[in-house]
Amino acid sequence: MKKIDEVDIKIINMLSEDARRPYMDIAEACDLSRAAIHQRIQRLIGGGVLQGSRSCINYSALGYKTLTYVGIVLERGSLYNTVVKQVEQISEVVEIHYTTGPYTMLIKLYARDNDHLMHILNDQLQQIEGVVSTETLISLKQSLQRPFVVKEIQDDNE
Repeated sequence: MKKIDEVDIKIINMLSEDARRPYMDIAEACDLSRAAIHQRIQRLIGGGVLQGSRSCINYSALGYKTLTYVGIVLERGSLYNTVVKQVEQISEVVEIHYTTGPYTMLIKLYARDNDHLMHILNDQLQQIEGVVSTETLISLKQSLQRPFVVKEIQDDNE
């Protein structure tokens, strides 16, 4: 992929704030044509820098009041890929991470309430072969959620 420049960084940051921002608005902010912005965005997508677009959902407004992080210890780290496939089947799980430290995996999920959370933990997660233990952390309040503002690109060749 062609080296990312300051205009690309500006485009990335604008899209991270609002993925639905019209190309015309981005073009005006970057002092380029809409066609040039379209080409740059397509290059960023093709290079794997931009991956889809997302809407920010307020799950609490939909009845999912409990935001939970669950640390999972696996019998062996080599089971990760097998376990991930099963955890992906739990629709309430929105993130899965392979981690260092006390857990093999860290997941983020939304539940309607504590009873629903207990069902997910006891009847789904803890039933997966290879899961040794789980530790549940319930978020009482989210104080910050923001996109990461890119200031510079680290060249892999440096």
